[in-house]
Amino acid sequence: MENSIIKSQAYGKDRVRIVRVVRHADGWQEIADYSVCVLLSGAAFESSYTKGDNKLVVATDSQKNTVYYLAKTLAADRVMVPEVFASEVAAFMVKKYSHVTTCHVKIITKPWERMKFDDKAHPHSFYREGKETRWTEAFVTRAGEGLTVKMNSGFYDLEVLKTTNSSFTDFWRDELTTLPEMADRVLSTKVLCQWTFVEDKLEALQQTPFDKIYAGAKRNTLDALANDPRAWVHASVQTTLYIMADRILNDFKAVDDVYYALPNIHYFPFDLSKFGLKNLQADAEVYMPIADPSGYITATVSRPPKGRL
Repeated sequence: MENSIIKSQAYGKDRVRIVRVVRHADGWQEIADYSVCVLLSGAAFESSYTKGDNKLVVATDSQKNTVYYLAKTLAADRVMVPEVFASEVAAFMVKKYSHVTTCHVKIITKPWERMKFDDKAHPHSFYREGKETRWTEAFVTRAGEGLTVKMNSGFYDLEVLKTTNSSFTDFWRDELTTLPEMADRVLSTKVLCQWTFVEDKLEALQQTPFDKIYAGAKRNTLDALANDPRAWVHASVQTTLYIMADRILNDFKAVDDVYYALPNIHYFPFDLSKFGLKNLQADAEVYMPIADPSGYITATVSRPPKGRL
């Protein structure tokens, strides 16, 4: 056993729940609600695994405290945008502890909606409703005298459905195929969308319009599904996925690649022929949702190499 080596390692604090409130002089208030995970790694920590030497181990409780400390001491605009806050926490850890090589910070947002009364937004009251979850993660690594950063952002559990303009036809058929071709069908999925940023310098990356990109990625996802005629002509989930990602890359030069995972939540027409009723193919109006098993379609879409543009 003592001849074994540590291939990789990281440790830290997960599910650090913080809520940051910004109170403006006019009574208007803003809220950010996060679940934060902080992980430290570096060769200096190997002895804590192999020799029980904890001298360089930064306690996970200290990491938790750091998240709260920075949430209080950083300017509000460095906290209220999750990408900026994640990179600030990660950079703080790497700068403060010289034996830390990389700090990985992941933030999952817990969104609140502002209450409205008579179409007027309330200054300080919110409610939570079911919607997609926004998240981000930053990897800040020591590189010589400076720092490099890799950042991913995205959302998951955006549940969508459309009742037409989706099909699955002309697929491979053999003796094991029982699925009929469907020229038109109900399409439903829970969208997971993730994108990677081009910039790897901390200060430049923090100037990225993160909120605008998040809103644009969601908008393109929904608009491609519902309104893009290319997704109607070739209406498979795979084609729709590609169109969604391609639109995000075209709209936002700060994004390097886009990953989607689209589980296909099936809605099959219920056979009512036993009751003398037509409810299949063109007559389908009543459906039976089937959660399991489900199709699962994924892809990462990126920009072509510069030499091939």
